[in-house]
Amino acid sequence: MIELRGVSKTVMSGSEPLTILHPLTLQVPRGEFLAVVGPSGSGKSTLLGLIAGLDSPTSGEVLIDGVDITRLDEDALARLRGERIGFVFQFFHLIPSLTALENVAVPMEIAGIDGSETRAARLLEEVGLTGRAHHYPSQLSGGEQQRVALARALANDPPIVVADDPTGNPDGANGRHIMELLRGVHRSRGSTIVLVTHDAELAAMAGAQLSLRDGRVVDQALRS
Repeated sequence: MIELRGVSKTVMSGSEPLTILHPLTLQVPRGEFLAVVGPSGSGKSTLLGLIAGLDSPTSGEVLIDGVDITRLDEDALARLRGERIGFVFQFFHLIPSLTALENVAVPMEIAGIDGSETRAARLLEEVGLTGRAHHYPSQLSGGEQQRVALARALANDPPIVVADDPTGNPDGANGRHIMELLRGVHRSRGSTIVLVTHDAELAAMAGAQLSLRDGRVVDQALRS
């Protein structure tokens, strides 16, 4: 389970504090597929970064299966992310000097998992990129790069997958394809998925929705 207790985020904008996320309390049950929606600047990506432990809240607690990750040191936090959370970045963040196969294998190699290339090949097959395994990111379309990023996020079979607007950069057809892949991951693996998206139609395909505006929750439809 993902649990946020009074979590907020404030940064300095010049000499003035700017609250990006007002205090928020939220529970995401294990196995939920949650879409976080809202206009640009509403705090969606900030919320996702806090859940993934990529950012620290100004106040409040973020718990992953009962562990308050805000209290972990950097080494412990890195281990938790490596074992329990797969992150799909909006702008892919693939390593340009590595092939698609090598990009997917990287998290497994860091974790010391044997047979990383074999498993990476299976993951690329799962996202429909068998024939592109030995291509470099510059040789792939935006949609293909996003699918490589999704395969990489699944490399260590994390129970939680968080995705920052993975349907926003590719074209419409690829966006729907990526959403279907995420739904397939949710069904087959029972993963907890938290997805940020600007697309209301795609968000409706998730099991639950949370709407943000100006860093505040304006609507939520959460169900296990």
